[in-house]
Amino acid sequence: MHGPEEHHHPRIPQASRIERSRVLIVGAGGLGCPASLALAQAGVGHLTLADPDQVDVTNLPRQLWHRPGDVGRNKAESAVAGLARAFPALSAEALPERVDANNVEGLFRAHDAVIDATDGVLTKFFLSDVAVLTGVPLVYGGVLRMQGQAMRVEPGGPCLRCLYETPPSPDAVPTCAQAGVLGSLAGLVGAVQALMVLELLAGASRRVPGEALLQVLDGLTLLGRRTRVVRAPECPGCAVSDVPAFPGEEGACAR
Repeated sequence: MHGPEEHHHPRIPQASRIERSRVLIVGAGGLGCPASLALAQAGVGHLTLADPDQVDVTNLPRQLWHRPGDVGRNKAESAVAGLARAFPALSAEALPERVDANNVEGLFRAHDAVIDATDGVLTKFFLSDVAVLTGVPLVYGGVLRMQGQAMRVEPGGPCLRCLYETPPSPDAVPTCAQAGVLGSLAGLVGAVQALMVLELLAGASRRVPGEALLQVLDGLTLLGRRTRVVRAPECPGCAVSDVPAFPGEEGACAR
């Protein structure tokens, strides 16, 4: 782990491989904060946090890196400052701008894995398409009301469009203000996303060609289930050859 003693836990598999890894986290809110904490604790060598938004007072109860004095500050910069306080030896970079069609391909290719900690449905499909294009693994995550989900998008496996086919219309998915989100559930999903990245970096993930597992977490019953997702034939998301256009949308959840 990163910390005063600078020693990794001896039982973490492939610790040296993990500490050489670079992970991009797109979003520094309800999912990105706990995901970055878990990755830093495991000794990931470099974290890049990207977020164009500013810290709001409503973020403080559930987004651990942000303090009252950070209200109005860029979220990525606030989160990286928090990481620096907790893990002084960690290499972390703040990208206080939107990940869009202009910079996404270079950012993906500069990292070993990407965590989708965004809050827009269309943005999640955009990142899934870019993961297919670049071959850089992406861990999708989402939270709405009392349910959370996470799934890895890896080369040769199903993408988000294999799971949902097409994004829902903007008015079909309520915003957090309308539906609410349980902060502790967002923390749990972010930690699960980090674990799925660490499995990948350590070479401990078990893959079936053309398949992936969707992890579904129920905050009401505290039960989880896994759903098998198969790569869909003729899926347009699995056949992307260029960076797609970035969608224009308002944020929806997990901020």
